[in-house]
Amino acid sequence: MNINLDDPRLTAYAFDELSGAEKAEMEAVLAASPEAQEFVREVRQLSGALKAEYDAERESRPIPHTNIVPLAQKDEPWSFSRRLALAAAVALFAVIGAIAIGPELRKRTATESMFSHSQMLNQAVDAVDGAVPPPPQGPAEGVEFASAKAAEPKITLALGLTDEAGRQFNTARYGQIEENPFLAAASNPLSTFSIDVDTASYSNIRRFIENGSLPPKDAVRIEEMINYFAYDYPQPNDDTPFSVNLDAASCPWQPAHRLVRIGLQGLEMPNDLRPASNLVFLLDVSDSMEPANRLPLVKQAMRLLVDKLGENDRVGIVVYAGASGLALPSTTGNHKEQIRAALENLHAGGSTNGAQGIELAYQMAAEHFIKGGVNRVILATDGDFNVGTTSEGELVRLIEEKAKSGVFLSVLGVGDDNLNDSMMQKLADKGNGNYAYLDSLDEARKVLVRQINATLVTIAKDVKIQVEFNPARVALYRLIGYEKRLLRKEDFNNDKIDAGEIGAGHTVTALYEVVPVGAEPNPAASVPPVDPLKYQSPVPAPGKSDLPELLTVKVRYKQPDGDTSKLLERPFADSGADFASAAPDLKFAAAVAEFGMILRDSEFKGSGSLGAVIEWAQQGMGADVEGYRGGFLDLVRKAQHLNARM
Repeated sequence: MNINLDDPRLTAYAFDELSGAEKAEMEAVLAASPEAQEFVREVRQLSGALKAEYDAERESRPIPHTNIVPLAQKDEPWSFSRRLALAAAVALFAVIGAIAIGPELRKRTATESMFSHSQMLNQAVDAVDGAVPPPPQGPAEGVEFASAKAAEPKITLALGLTDEAGRQFNTARYGQIEENPFLAAASNPLSTFSIDVDTASYSNIRRFIENGSLPPKDAVRIEEMINYFAYDYPQPNDDTPFSVNLDAASCPWQPAHRLVRIGLQGLEMPNDLRPASNLVFLLDVSDSMEPANRLPLVKQAMRLLVDKLGENDRVGIVVYAGASGLALPSTTGNHKEQIRAALENLHAGGSTNGAQGIELAYQMAAEHFIKGGVNRVILATDGDFNVGTTSEGELVRLIEEKAKSGVFLSVLGVGDDNLNDSMMQKLADKGNGNYAYLDSLDEARKVLVRQINATLVTIAKDVKIQVEFNPARVALYRLIGYEKRLLRKEDFNNDKIDAGEIGAGHTVTALYEVVPVGAEPNPAASVPPVDPLKYQSPVPAPGKSDLPELLTVKVRYKQPDGDTSKLLERPFADSGADFASAAPDLKFAAAVAEFGMILRDSEFKGSGSLGAVIEWAQQGMGADVEGYRGGFLDLVRKAQHLNARM
């Protein structure tokens, strides 16, 4: 038996309103009609989500933020639960009406239909808002917000959307990555980029694999995977804040090529020499932060950090949902119980007005600024800003402006289905800080306890690298990763250009795949030909190109409170070492890079495989005191198992 999607019995079945015989007959029809099954699932998802929203609102009570300092009054519009109930009725009526009169609905994918239903619900809320004038009502007891009259949040449904194949997906956002191509050294001898010590991509990838799926390609940022791990570079032996180190070996996934490693090692700092800290925890307490892997995890993470602070340190807590509030004034680190109690009293609820929270957090940090100390806002969020200033560009410009105050920013990302990874990466970049993703309490312990000095204490800012390749030795080269950090060659000497920061003890690693002159490039390394130059010769000047050097690395950096950069320069001559004799750290970094390229299904992955990645990583294990490299091996094996099942 075939069934038309306009048949009202489908809707009746979705709401479990059919008799036993009718229900059995309908189930037989559904078994033969994937389209009808999708329709029923759609209606049930929408109905369940609306009911859950209504029940939660009906049973809700004022959030017990008893320690939030009143800032300004907020008018509470007409009962949101009554509006939601009426809006739900209107939206469901609209959906059922569309079923009866709109054959176009049958052509929609599940994604389009559910998005349409969410829009209907928001439009219904707007319609009810316009139809019923809200009487003024006072704010919930003990909670007042910064805005005089914040906009009532619209309903955003997270309904477990599916694609045409019925697979679950989510609304997490990742910036598109276009992998760096090979470039000809003769016509493009300079490669310039900002350093990056973010590690979020690796722990986010780990979360995907641990949960049984491979990550989206654009979630894979290879430089963040490589820099998740520390490497055994020497400490600086002069007055510079970091050392610059270079080595090379044959490229394991393309043996005719060379793999060049550039490594920076930040000056380590004993905990007892860490400067006094002026910290502001800027915590997202909106509805989306309710699950255990979000606000509850953030509270645990912040408690770990509080335990490491002393009487010379200060902590303030700013929270934001529909508007922002002060949960704890700046308090010295020896009042740990007071700080812990403030954290414990935080609960999720409301929409997300991140811009207000940012303004208030930086204001508090400025009021308690410690000259020569650590002044930092620590933002913890899933990045789902949906009220107030929501434009990514406006938020980034806001952070960029606040960074001029000398207050740096750390971003801790949490969550999964609506993780705004792209936004958080940009905020950390423009806020002179770093971005880490917390997929577990152990990751929080790594970032905020084991690497506390690297996370909090900046030893150099606006760090830029420029590599000049010798075209007599190098035919082609490719920077592996750092796609979001590329700079123009003119930016290197321009002190107005923002770049990355290095924390105390941080290591920064960058890899280049180099095609030597005379080597046979693989197809992925080929570059389109360029017409001969008319007004100048592309041939390098004599006496320079015949030097034995493969390349020269230049590094510019500023002191944390400085405005003028300093220059370091290191030439490098390749000794021709093969990969078998390479340093263990280089082998491990190569394994991580190849793993990233395989996850991205990169055209540049060469002959590598997950089995080879495991082999190279095993050769580069080293002491592995913290066990992070062993964790990488486990992760690759799990990815290997997932790959075999697909």
